[in-house]
Amino acid sequence: MQNIEKIYEEYFETVNKYLFCLTHNNDISEELTQETFYKAVKKIDTYKGECKISVWLCQIAKNLWYDQCRKNKKLVDTKESELLNAQALDTLEEQVILNDEKMTLYKKMQHLDEKTREVMYLRITGELSFREIGIILNKTENWARVTFYRGKNQLKEVD
Repeated sequence: MQNIEKIYEEYFETVNKYLFCLTHNNDISEELTQETFYKAVKKIDTYKGECKISVWLCQIAKNLWYDQCRKNKKLVDTKESELLNAQALDTLEEQVILNDEKMTLYKKMQHLDEKTREVMYLRITGELSFREIGIILNKTENWARVTFYRGKNQLKEVD
């Protein structure tokens, strides 16, 4: 088993991005990310290697988020614009154009149902494979592919 510090360094960003996709709140996603790794350290002996460590960590993270939602009985919502991470671009004009396009995409994604939106976020922002998405959401790889495809088609219809 890998050193837990190395696992933390390697997967912190992935888990945090995944949680941000669920929470839409940077503070909550960071707090839940820390809690995810705390829980992972306590349960590291239960990891059997049947899936990637990142998938295992995201499953823990998702369960923690659901637990928090049940406790609070509400979902925390913040501006979608917080999803936009500025990338290093050559010119300010390119950055503005890219941010406008991302903003438009994420606004359109709000018209999708929750499961489709979650698949889209995991695929686009989390850069996870359809297999990994299926595992995280307790569905099949094919379900994740079809849901993503249908979501893309729905986005084309949104004005």
